[in-house]
Amino acid sequence: MDRILLGVVGLGHRGRELFKLAGNFEKVVPVAACDLNPANWTETKFLSAEPMEKQFPEVKFYTDFEKMLKESGINTLLVETGADVHAGFCAEALEHDINVLSDIPVVASLEEADMLWEAAKKSRAMFSTGANPNESRIANLLKDFYRKGFLGKPYCMEAEYIHWWMPGTANYKAMVENGDWRKLLSPIRYCTHSLGPLLGILEEDLTKVSCFGTGTHAPDEEYGNFRIDDMQCAQFQTDSGVVIRLMRNGRCRAKIGCHTYRVFGTEGYVEQMSDRGNTPSRIRYNSTRLYGARDLVEIDGCWMPYDYADNPSATGHGGMDYAMQDHFFTALLEDLPPPIPLKEGLRMTIPGIYAEISAKQGGKVLEIRYPWK
Repeated sequence: MDRILLGVVGLGHRGRELFKLAGNFEKVVPVAACDLNPANWTETKFLSAEPMEKQFPEVKFYTDFEKMLKESGINTLLVETGADVHAGFCAEALEHDINVLSDIPVVASLEEADMLWEAAKKSRAMFSTGANPNESRIANLLKDFYRKGFLGKPYCMEAEYIHWWMPGTANYKAMVENGDWRKLLSPIRYCTHSLGPLLGILEEDLTKVSCFGTGTHAPDEEYGNFRIDDMQCAQFQTDSGVVIRLMRNGRCRAKIGCHTYRVFGTEGYVEQMSDRGNTPSRIRYNSTRLYGARDLVEIDGCWMPYDYADNPSATGHGGMDYAMQDHFFTALLEDLPPPIPLKEGLRMTIPGIYAEISAKQGGKVLEIRYPWK
C-alpha cells in the first residue's frame, strides 16, 4: 500500500483526537468522517480550538456510514463509536475490504464475537485491535522480561482499573458528551485495558472465570438510575492453572488510578502501582536471572513507550496512541501482520462478557469459549 486513505466513524472526544493524530503521519491522508451528530464536526468541542471541519477542510463529512464506505474511497477506517456498537461497523468495513483499527472492547456479545471472527476470515483487509495499553511502558517491559527469561513462568497476575472521576469534572464531561456508554455496562466488561498487557505474556487463553459484584452505593443523582455494580472482582484461570485477578469499577471516590498491574513469575516479579495521592505511578521489579535485581528495582511508571520517549510527535495517552497508530500504519504500508490481531482483541474482550454473566449468577464458575475453539 502506497498511501493510507483514512476514514473515521464516531466523532466523540476520542474519535476526534485520534483522527487528528493520524493526520500527522506522512503517508496518511484523512479523507472522510462519519457521525450521527453533525455538531461533532461543525462545532468547537472539548480540547479543540476550532471545529473539525475547519481543521480538515478537504475531508468529507457523512451521517450515513454505508454511504461513506461506498463513496469516499477510503481504504482504512478508525472505529471510535461507543464500545457497545464497535463490531457492526468493523464487520461492514471488512465486507468492503477496508482495513480496520477498532477501539476496545471489540465486541459487546458472544454472538458478535462469532460474527466478527467470520467477517475477518472472509475479508482481504487487515483488522487490528486499538488497544493502546498494550503499547505502554509496563506492557513492553513485561514482554521484554518474559522473552529474556527474567520472569520465568508467570503463574499469578493481578490488575485493577479504577475510574475515579465524578460528574461535574472536565474529564467526566468529555466522556459523556455523546452519552456515557461506560455507565451502561457492567464494570467488568471494560476489562481490555487490564487483560491486554497481561495476556501479552500468557501463551494460553483464559478458560474459567468467577466474578462477584458489590451492588450499587453511589447516589442515583450522580449517575442516573442505572442499577449496576459499583465495582466487580473477577478471577480467571487458564487450563495450566495460571490465575488472573481483576478489579474494575464504574464509580468510586478513591481518587487513585487508573491502572495497576502485578505479575508473579517463577524467576521474577513486576508491578506497576498507579498514582496514590501525591505519589506518582512507579514500576518495580526483581529477578533471580537479572544481575543487580535480586532486590526490588524502582523506575518511573509513566506510560510513554521507551521507543518513543524522544519523539515530540508521540502524544495521546502518554504517547500510547501515537505508538498504536504508528505500528498499525507501518503494518499496512509494509505489508506486515496486524500489530494486535483480532484474536488478541477477542482474548482480552470475551473474558469480561463471561465475567458479567458469572456475576449475575452469584459468582458461578463458567467455562470461557472462543470462536476459534
